[in-house]
Amino acid sequence: MKYLHAMVRVRDLDASLRFWCDGLGLVENRRRDYPQGRFTLVYLGAPANPESEVELTWNYDAEDYGTARNFGHLAFAVDDIYASCERLQSMGYTINRPPRDGHMAFVRSPDLISVELLQHGAPLSPREPWASMANTGEW
Repeated sequence: MKYLHAMVRVRDLDASLRFWCDGLGLVENRRRDYPQGRFTLVYLGAPANPESEVELTWNYDAEDYGTARNFGHLAFAVDDIYASCERLQSMGYTINRPPRDGHMAFVRSPDLISVELLQHGAPLSPREPWASMANTGEW
């Protein structure tokens, strides 16, 4: 058995690609448009292991996906959790669970998918403003 991908439905493909690619650093591996079925699939991978993918499914017709709390989260190891959170925050994303411990943070995509960021290797030393930052919202 081989893990292939996790699929998440997205409301706005451009906004989602901005988050997943520009914010998190995933790269688009391939895209498949199905106009007859009224949807597009975009497969994203992390540069270090592109074969394990996140599939973004964009349905052309509007649909209410709720708050996405029934889906747990996706997790990514990052080289510098503080730099990753700073980049996402500078792009306007809320860090729902700041990396107070230098190890773990949570952020949500524009489609409310929880994303866990884990520091690769040993936790970084606690650093401000993260060390004293409170949780915000849900993740």
